[in-house]
Amino acid sequence: MTVHFHEEDLPAGVLAPGPVAVDTETMGLITPRDRLCVVQISDGKGDEHLVRFAAGSDYAAPNLRAVLADPERLKLYHFGRFDIAALKHYLGVVAAPVYCTKIASRLIRTYTDRHGLKELVRELLGQDISKQQQSSDWGNPTLTDAQKDYAASDVRFLHALRTELNKRLEREGRMELAQACFDFLPHRAELDLAGWPEIDIFSHM
Repeated sequence: MTVHFHEEDLPAGVLAPGPVAVDTETMGLITPRDRLCVVQISDGKGDEHLVRFAAGSDYAAPNLRAVLADPERLKLYHFGRFDIAALKHYLGVVAAPVYCTKIASRLIRTYTDRHGLKELVRELLGQDISKQQQSSDWGNPTLTDAQKDYAASDVRFLHALRTELNKRLEREGRMELAQACFDFLPHRAELDLAGWPEIDIFSHM
């Protein structure tokens, strides 16, 4: 596998057809305040592509936008709610249709409260990934090799996780419910951006 590093846009034609795994790295967790720094993307064929955006970027990225906005390409996320909001806010695209491994895990791994990517990869795929660089300065003009490898690992396993999670969702009869949740996720991200990040509008109170 190879990690490819790009500035400001994804080169044309580097991804095979089909689903793509997507993740983002930002300066923090408040989307309008904490700028988008890196978008990771993989077609699941063995390589990962990192697109870095500099401070002051106009986020034009026509090739990346085209892939993310393509309605024929499924986008795989882990906690897609955050990534979809960041991509909408900075790149101006709704990066759907959606599959979220964290939602799938919560629907099917009801025997645990551990639904992080590291735990999922360990249990379902028998591999270990490091989260050491998760809280690092993604706005630095020079990313370290450790940061690049961490970012790549966030999309490296999503295709395989989807396969394993779908087996369990089908087995337990929860695939239709999962799909409904995935379909709603872009709207949940819109609610976050519109000012309802911590409010459950479906609750009675």
